[in-house]
Amino acid sequence: METKEFMITDDLLASKGQRFLNMIIDLFIVYVLTMGIGAAINILGEVTGNFKLSEWIISLTLVENILFGLVVLFFYYLIMETYLSRTFGKYFTKTIVVKHNGTKPKVKSTVIRTLVRLIPIEAFTFLNDDARGWHDTLSVTYVVNKHEFMEKRKV
Repeated sequence: METKEFMITDDLLASKGQRFLNMIIDLFIVYVLTMGIGAAINILGEVTGNFKLSEWIISLTLVENILFGLVVLFFYYLIMETYLSRTFGKYFTKTIVVKHNGTKPKVKSTVIRTLVRLIPIEAFTFLNDDARGWHDTLSVTYVVNKHEFMEKRKV
């Protein structure tokens, strides 16, 4: 008996609009997390009497704040997509990250996806006709509509 391996098809791919909304929601979440972590560090410094900690977080330059935000962004995407194959943006748009054969991405793929997102011009790679950006193509992953994917996977 011949077994046919499942493959992701174009009809399952998330639209550019969904992908853009994913990015906006996730960047907002990362911004809130970054501000929350900064505030928690400041409060922790005040409560423990470690004023150097409070002074450090308050005195960060713009570049240091951006780097701090990038670290938060890295861990947000890495943790969410490694364990859940989704971020909060993807939950909202009902999309999910999968490999070319429909399986959950391994940690290596998630690390590649996340590192490629840190390339400053990476967001512009969605402007071509292909709905996939560098972080998808280089990690060999796809963002698909979850319900359609699950339905087609059953068949």
